[in-house]
Amino acid sequence: MRYDLTTLPLAALLPAVVKAEDMLARLDERVLRHAVANGFRERGHFFDAAGALWVGGELVHVEDLVLHDARMDTRTPTHELTIAHSVLRSRRRLWAADPSWGLEPAGLAVLRGEVGETNEGSTPRSTSARSIEPDEPEDDFGVDFAEIDAILARSDKILNGGVPEPRQPIIDAQDPLALIRDEDWDEDERLDSWRAVMREADLLPATLGAAVLFDAWERIEPLRRQHWLGGLLASAYLRSRGKVTSHLFCLNVGLKAVRHDRRRAPDRTTRLTAFLEAMALSADSGLKELDRLSLAKLQMEVRLKDRRSNSSLPEVIDIVLSRPIVSAKMIARHVGITSRGALNLVTELGLREMTGRGRYRGWGVL
Repeated sequence: MRYDLTTLPLAALLPAVVKAEDMLARLDERVLRHAVANGFRERGHFFDAAGALWVGGELVHVEDLVLHDARMDTRTPTHELTIAHSVLRSRRRLWAADPSWGLEPAGLAVLRGEVGETNEGSTPRSTSARSIEPDEPEDDFGVDFAEIDAILARSDKILNGGVPEPRQPIIDAQDPLALIRDEDWDEDERLDSWRAVMREADLLPATLGAAVLFDAWERIEPLRRQHWLGGLLASAYLRSRGKVTSHLFCLNVGLKAVRHDRRRAPDRTTRLTAFLEAMALSADSGLKELDRLSLAKLQMEVRLKDRRSNSSLPEVIDIVLSRPIVSAKMIARHVGITSRGALNLVTELGLREMTGRGRYRGWGVL
């Protein structure tokens, strides 16, 4: 599947490109020198993860995502919440790695789940790997060691910058007709087609190149079960081009403010314009978020006046600024105090209660 860029209407896209370039530059410059930059980055991970599910047609509350990330769920996690947490972990991994890591074959293999810290992409064990006589005892240790050797060899190749070998198609005995696993959907071939667009996008301005990559991801649909990865890779592309280096851009926050009919319009110019406007809207939202966090930090730091040097209030301020919502247990675990002590610190800071419930209470910065 080929994504054609020969007929790209640059003149029609120029106003949206200029605005997006300007807004992203302003946001990046402010975050680089802002006192609450660390809190802004961490909060952005949560908001963008929830936004990714919203864009995909699913609703996940940011509060539930924060609690699930802290392993303090108030109810059984839903399937959508689990996916949102996967988006959150992928964003953190992209930010912790080199700017271009997620766009390379080795990084894409890790993000797809083929290779990871837990080796989730290892080849499933097959009892038909070797012939076993009916009366011959099965040597489980030999099969296990062979699988371990194969996993170590594959991991070494990935860590050394090599490209992992494509997996052999697995025929599921419970799905012989491929009703669930589509054999004609070649993810590796589609990813290669998408990465070919990247070479052409490098010749365009950074924001337009990211919009083209995101639109190509929507059209080509490389992955069946991780469609949300396209927005994260577009943000990683902006970072690799040096357009946004202070944080991993939250594209999905802006996409939420763009109408669905424009994001999915049949006309490519309309879609690209919508994606560029989403970047500008997300950058504007980020600037307002920095103002709110800065004001909240100043108001809370007033409470630090005449406090003892070993006070726990500065640590409470840090976690409040880095999470959309915090609970007494989260503060207690972060600071190392009791839940009663955490409630006392919350009262001293004068934080706003956000849940409106008596049984479960949470505080945050609006």
